[in-house]
Amino acid sequence: MLSIPASRPNAYTGSPLDRAGDKRDDAEFIGAALAHPDTLFAPVWRARSLMKGVSDGHPEAVLLTGGAAEAVRMADGPWAFLGLWEGRPVFAVDCSHADDPLPLLPEGMGTFTDLRQVAGLLPPGEASVLAHARGMMHWRTKHRFCGICGSRCEPRSAGNVMVCQGCGAQHFPRTDPAVIMLVVRGDSCLLGHSHRFPNVSMYSTLAGFVEPGESLEEAVRREVKEEAGIDVGEVLYHSSQPWPFPSSIMLGFHAEGLSEEIRIDHDELKDARWFSRDQIRNHQTLGFSLPRADSIARRLIEDWMGS
Repeated sequence: MLSIPASRPNAYTGSPLDRAGDKRDDAEFIGAALAHPDTLFAPVWRARSLMKGVSDGHPEAVLLTGGAAEAVRMADGPWAFLGLWEGRPVFAVDCSHADDPLPLLPEGMGTFTDLRQVAGLLPPGEASVLAHARGMMHWRTKHRFCGICGSRCEPRSAGNVMVCQGCGAQHFPRTDPAVIMLVVRGDSCLLGHSHRFPNVSMYSTLAGFVEPGESLEEAVRREVKEEAGIDVGEVLYHSSQPWPFPSSIMLGFHAEGLSEEIRIDHDELKDARWFSRDQIRNHQTLGFSLPRADSIARRLIEDWMGS
């Protein structure tokens, strides 16, 4: 089976940030950065990011400075140091306690929008920074108490570590690995339709979380066998895509299908089929749709089509 390289970067990759991990425990640096008028803040409100130009189809991230940043910080939500962007400190700040955060900001600053709706339209790097901020703020708001003893946790390392005030355990942001794979057999690929898809006509690659004690290749073979009953042979890595919605990373593969008969797990999939290259090319005429253009699922399909 041919290795198929990624033709272009995936959405949410290519971060312009130097994460500057050595600065997180430098209290003097963090204090000065929080107070500096040129420091950038990426606000998150109920898992949404601040952007302008969304209604025009040309979205841009809005990062706050000065008085606007101070107004949002006064909402007293969690915050975290993300890194340096061309030497300027960047922080994420959560303002979800406010019923409506826009009155905290100068008029015309933009709107809070679900990042997934516009990620493919954002300038390079901006989607990565907003995704980083969203993932960190989700973790901060959901891990206020220790999973070991139940005591309250307090932030350390500029919001990148939570320390239990009872047992002293340190808790770090977690990222859950998930495999996503295009299974190929001859001139056809395997696509499925999940019960969870909002688009009733969409067929996409299979995917699933990696289980404890499992290699990535084993996870690919297990998930395909469980969901569609197809045996998988060779598994070749393609690329990865951060997916902090809330805390995953998608690890993309092309996989060799060894069997042909599909046996669907109806708890996981509504349907699964083999599609030829011609069917993929003419999917609109044939009445089915493919994953959205900024998804790694679409990249796996397109790069196989072009190989």
